[in-house]
Amino acid sequence: MSALGDPTVKLEGTLATQTLDATKPYLLKGQVFVPSGVTLTIPEGTVIKGDKATKAALIVQPGGTLIANGSPAKPIVFTSAQNLGERDRGDWGGIILLGNAWVNQTALPAIEGITPSQTYGNITSPTTNETESSGSLKYVRIEYAGVELTPNNETNGLTMGGVGNGTTLDYIQSSYGGDDAYEWFGGSVSGKHLVSHSTWDDDFDTDYGWSGNVQWALAVRNPFFADQSGSTSFESDNQPNANATPGGDAGITRGVFSNVTVLGPRDYLVGTESNLNNPRPISNNYFQAMHIRRRTAISIFNSFISGYGVGLRMDDDATIANFTNLLGVFQNNVLFTPRTANTGTGALAANYATNSAAGGALATVTAFWTGANITEANTGFLDNAGTKIPTWGKVIDVPVAGVIIPPYATYGIDLNLFFAGYTASTYPSNPNFAVTTGSLIGQSAGTLFANAKLTGGFFDTTLTYKGAFGSTDWTDSWSEFQPQNKVY
Repeated sequence: MSALGDPTVKLEGTLATQTLDATKPYLLKGQVFVPSGVTLTIPEGTVIKGDKATKAALIVQPGGTLIANGSPAKPIVFTSAQNLGERDRGDWGGIILLGNAWVNQTALPAIEGITPSQTYGNITSPTTNETESSGSLKYVRIEYAGVELTPNNETNGLTMGGVGNGTTLDYIQSSYGGDDAYEWFGGSVSGKHLVSHSTWDDDFDTDYGWSGNVQWALAVRNPFFADQSGSTSFESDNQPNANATPGGDAGITRGVFSNVTVLGPRDYLVGTESNLNNPRPISNNYFQAMHIRRRTAISIFNSFISGYGVGLRMDDDATIANFTNLLGVFQNNVLFTPRTANTGTGALAANYATNSAAGGALATVTAFWTGANITEANTGFLDNAGTKIPTWGKVIDVPVAGVIIPPYATYGIDLNLFFAGYTASTYPSNPNFAVTTGSLIGQSAGTLFANAKLTGGFFDTTLTYKGAFGSTDWTDSWSEFQPQNKVY
């Protein structure tokens, strides 16, 4: 029964083509499949709950189609079936979209977390089924989804395996996930206006040769919850069994992100040296903002990344070579990393890391973030030693009192987003992420979008700001930042 006492419609097993009714409450029980040739249509305003006892999940098999188009006033909500006050991350298995687009593996992989195994993708070529559509998700919220069945075998808020770029993903929020908010296993699907809120592991996880694009994405981390594997905002990998053919960047994970805002777990206490040495405590499982691992060359442009002790980490020499050859590019980004102690300019190197067992020169990794192909002028910010540094990549340390003005205020960002203590009762229910003053706006579009990886028609290249927001907060009306208290 629903909270209102109305009959609940159960969705179980393998579905036939159908359109749901927004006036009825729905319950996913167990693994619910949308098979090849079948279309599940979900109208705006529909609420679908996942059953915890049966580890419910919605799986769109290769060739199946999910049409879930909400609206700003009536988003579609996938959430936990637990009672108000009892909802928690991992209550159900999330949405799993599978397609027939390229995965750079030596054999067709099976998606994690689903039994019996579900294979997806193709290993023929990157152009095979590249434009295939698995449907459309617009104005959709996914809450409390993602289940870790065994180590490295998890479902996520939204899992995508071999999904083609004919699929539409726009205005999606994944909140309080039990693993990653979004994970791409190969495919070419792209997305815009993606929100990751208080997920357990990674915000944006890319694998198996994913080649899509993302513009306008927001990650808001919960400082107290992180996975033992080491939670990040960007993780990119290919795992050991990657097929490097057909060579060049086609054989590696090579997706492109632009205009991402990451509000990381550590706050920015300013005013006195004692504040800097005693920041808000966070989970020990937070490591770095960006973990670039094996056989990958993702690119990140025009983004604002903050709140991690280490900014960028690369794991092996082959990956470092991909960036040396400009297969992957970091450009026109701002990175704020707070210190637990004021150690001066020598601390800048601590913002970058390599896997010592795999090798890789730390100075080379640092250079990828701090200057390759970047021409933006010095903006006059000062580090802790009083040295001017540009904002395109070098870390802007949290300032000692009297050196520079508080950086978040300078960038026009509401400090209440960071100092609320992050509880259900104190975090803003409708945060204002808009930036109306400061250095995140008023940039040159010609500089921000000059790189060839940003051409082709997907990216809005007229923007004159970094990060996910200009003067408009696109999360308004359809998103929800206090789902613990939401009555469905």
